[in-house]
Amino acid sequence: MSTIIEPTPAAETAQSAAQVVKDSYKGKIHPDWCPGCGDFSVLSALQAALFELGLKPHQVVVISGIGCSSNLPGFINTYGMHTLHGRSLPVGTGVKLGNHSLKVICVGGDGDGYGIGGNHLTHTMRRNVDLTYIVMDNQIYGLTTGQTSPTSSKGMKTKSTPHGNVENAINPMPMAMMGGATYVARGFSGKQKHLVELLKGAITHKGFSLVDVFSPCVTYNKDNTYQWFNPRVKILEEHGHDPRNFQKALEKACQWGEEIPIGLLWKNPELPALEDLEPVLHDGNGPLALRQLGITDEQAQALIKELL
Repeated sequence: MSTIIEPTPAAETAQSAAQVVKDSYKGKIHPDWCPGCGDFSVLSALQAALFELGLKPHQVVVISGIGCSSNLPGFINTYGMHTLHGRSLPVGTGVKLGNHSLKVICVGGDGDGYGIGGNHLTHTMRRNVDLTYIVMDNQIYGLTTGQTSPTSSKGMKTKSTPHGNVENAINPMPMAMMGGATYVARGFSGKQKHLVELLKGAITHKGFSLVDVFSPCVTYNKDNTYQWFNPRVKILEEHGHDPRNFQKALEKACQWGEEIPIGLLWKNPELPALEDLEPVLHDGNGPLALRQLGITDEQAQALIKELL
């Protein structure tokens, strides 16, 4: 079952009239992540990005799968859905096509997005669905207490690989570029101000945006720590990188080791988003979710009765 978290109609009306402040996005539930978890920084960066863009809570929906990071919709005051493991992107696609006036933001972890949900990622990228996907990449399965994930380094010792991981890690950045994503960026939860700018760019971009965020798991990943990342991450915007140069972006996306580039790797604003290619969404009648059904109440009730 999917959990739906949404503001009440009265709250939505109040939000429309009231001036938005950063605390407008503060959820009623306090995050229960481990102290020091990188996801706190991602949540704060997302709230700051929405505030700086002037978006109101009822204009945004945050959708997640399953995992530590996928609890985020409960910690932010927007529309939200906590769905099935690896399934945030198809749900997000449906929301966007049903009401393309909403800003759709999907969130999750590396296991949720690149493992269980990897096939959905592939097809959402190639369709260039206009949504933002934030992956909190801690290179471990944290919720299930420390097994290897698709981004765990080869040789990494975990509960599931006590003698060292024998599998090659996924690098989602070149995969996203080759798969059709039109905004590909990598952030680090230890560089929050930089991450805010990446998220603002992703949310305003028309098309599929992937923001992979190094978000250290302080409890179960003792390899990829803040201390490990800090001397290695290099901000692309400080070194004159051109995100419109595909070949250079691909080179940077593949770089790993003593230097790891973070920032906006690739952006293609020219490829149309899926909603722009579907004629029924642009016939002058507005988003599908807000249209009249075109059938009588009796017919609607008959359909509901048959489906239930």
